[in-house]
Amino acid sequence: MTDVIVGLDIGTSNIRVAIGEVTEDDKVQIVGLATRPSNGVRNGTIINIEAAITAIKDAVEAAEQNAGLEVFSCVTGIGGSQIESYNSHGLAAVANKNHRAREITQQDKDNALDSACATLIPLDRDFLHVIPRDFIVDGTGGIKDPIDMMGVRLETDVHIVTASKTSIQNVTSCINRAGYELDKVWLKTLAQVQAVAHEDELDMGSIIIDLGAGTTDVLVLNDGASVCSLSIPVGQNFVTSDISMELGIPFAVAEKIKLESGCCFEEALQTNYEVPIPGVGGRPPEMATQVDLCDIIQPRVEEIFAMVRNEIVHKTDLRRLDGNIILTGGGAQMPGVVELAQYVFGTSAVRPGNPENLGGRSDEYKKPEYATVIGLIQSQKKYSGISDNASRKGLSSKGSKEGFFKRIFKQIF
Repeated sequence: MTDVIVGLDIGTSNIRVAIGEVTEDDKVQIVGLATRPSNGVRNGTIINIEAAITAIKDAVEAAEQNAGLEVFSCVTGIGGSQIESYNSHGLAAVANKNHRAREITQQDKDNALDSACATLIPLDRDFLHVIPRDFIVDGTGGIKDPIDMMGVRLETDVHIVTASKTSIQNVTSCINRAGYELDKVWLKTLAQVQAVAHEDELDMGSIIIDLGAGTTDVLVLNDGASVCSLSIPVGQNFVTSDISMELGIPFAVAEKIKLESGCCFEEALQTNYEVPIPGVGGRPPEMATQVDLCDIIQPRVEEIFAMVRNEIVHKTDLRRLDGNIILTGGGAQMPGVVELAQYVFGTSAVRPGNPENLGGRSDEYKKPEYATVIGLIQSQKKYSGISDNASRKGLSSKGSKEGFFKRIFKQIF
């Protein structure tokens, strides 16, 4: 017996679909994969329902043909300006009628989490994830699971992620009208954790930076929990626009040149060959070197990393993270991006976020651009506890990052 999980990543420039098959030994194999150009999406937000529906159907049908399986439902992720997050504190009384300590129960834990969620949020937003960072029993913190401990008072610090109701409704509508059911919506960077982060990186403190086309999304992890999630409204399309304007060429041509010859850190260049720049409107073609392109690309990507660094400093009180900076998304594949991130953040602890080997018919998915779609499959499996002997309810006890995902308390679906 097997279960099938379908991940759908609706990006600004591409829609990616991965089909994962959960076998009897509780392993995930990627049996289908497809990437198609994205239409009707701007900066991660759906702006044209009909165009998005067509693009989703095209991508899913291509993955179906690749896998030889029919898709009925999927799990997807959101990010960008649709997401807002903040940290909150909750408190619950545990003492019995005689005001004495007693064992903390699951209900007490839920009461503390509910208290943390009892904050006013705009009517156009809803909870997406509520992730406990820490529990405090009678003033003693650093507790990950307080159940069965003796106490009088239970407190918790949580990281709350909210999503735009309209955005969720638009995503749901597109997927439903394309002919598929939506199982769950995840924060994209949170799903990526399952695909690219190691257990020690969660504990030591790490940063996931998703270099998307429309936005740059960030998740800061420390002590096994999320402490900050944010989005910078500048993505890799801005790099393409810079090339387009500087060289006076169409956006599509600039994108092709960026992908084929671009580099974002001059010291990482190993060659400096000439790149033909096609003429426009009867203008004769010209030649540019890789260094010329780098002089256009590097300032913009450096600006993006600087904005990320400044936002993290502004929104957290962290002064030191001992894990890694993990780069995901299509922009993480540009030559020189790791070296540039090392330069901006002042650390050598930067690496590309390549999804782990899951087996299957192809290893095409082992690239940073597939971190979201592979993470969606793995996160859904962990959260739903799918296996040969388990239903889609509850949580599996297997997996090195299971403790992290058990702390995801509330979801829209």
